[in-house]
Amino acid sequence: MLLAGISRSLTRRRLPFPLAATATAAAAAMSSSSTSTGANVSDRLISPDTTRVAWVGTGVMGQSMAGHILAAGYGLTVFTRTSSKAQGLISRGASLADSPRAAAAAADVIFLMVGFPSDVRSTTLEPNHRSPRWPRPGWSPHAAVVARLAPLFKLMGNALYMGGPGAGQRAKLGNQIAIASTMVGLVEGMVYAHKAGLDVAKWLEAISTGAAGSKSLDLYGKRILERDMAAGFYVRHFVKDLGICLSECQAMGLSLPGLALAQQLYVSLIAHGEGGLGTQALILAVERLNNTSLEKKGE
Repeated sequence: MLLAGISRSLTRRRLPFPLAATATAAAAAMSSSSTSTGANVSDRLISPDTTRVAWVGTGVMGQSMAGHILAAGYGLTVFTRTSSKAQGLISRGASLADSPRAAAAAADVIFLMVGFPSDVRSTTLEPNHRSPRWPRPGWSPHAAVVARLAPLFKLMGNALYMGGPGAGQRAKLGNQIAIASTMVGLVEGMVYAHKAGLDVAKWLEAISTGAAGSKSLDLYGKRILERDMAAGFYVRHFVKDLGICLSECQAMGLSLPGLALAQQLYVSLIAHGEGGLGTQALILAVERLNNTSLEKKGE
């Protein structure tokens, strides 16, 4: 995970939140609620016995990440606009709130895992405030707050503190840029291998341990061959992220042609009604460009 300090929004040019950064950089804000003894949560250790967690957004990524919090024994309150998406967590002991405000009122630490900047605006308690009052009694700036929340972050992955507000979001955008071009290379290579008459599965195995190997190949190569386009990350969310990347690059005077190409290919998937598929569905766009398909007929 890529952390940008606590959930303090940019006070200069505002940067929209990409999906995963929302869960880390825009989340994890300690509430100002007090215990029955009057001690503020920031004065206590983060632990299942003393810390209540709220989670807003239980989609594909939110369900999994919140599930790790629940499995570790933390009291969890969730809010989601589609209640069916929270049923798995509720069946394991989570409570369902009827609003983001109610979820926050029941928690010491609040996570957001929502898909679009508009979702962030519609689920925050004070959407007209760009940043909280600062400093706040008992709070520490940036890295110290992230360190306090480390017990929660460690349940979900390896947390790396990237810097002050905005740094985590920009690190995430860099991640999406790298993934985009990697996915283009993977699916183009697969289409080439197919048209060249190679066994694509063996070709993937052959290149997987060399310089062409990648996490994307490991995660998606076999799934593409099996025509498994189920989303681990939605095309529509990736297009949103790549659009933010392009806007940032324009503001910075950067020309990244690989990013621009990947964004256009993914946009074409949405035009074909495939925004709800996973990012590995990029193979469909390249297949259409070449009037071919890796799908084995009769299977």
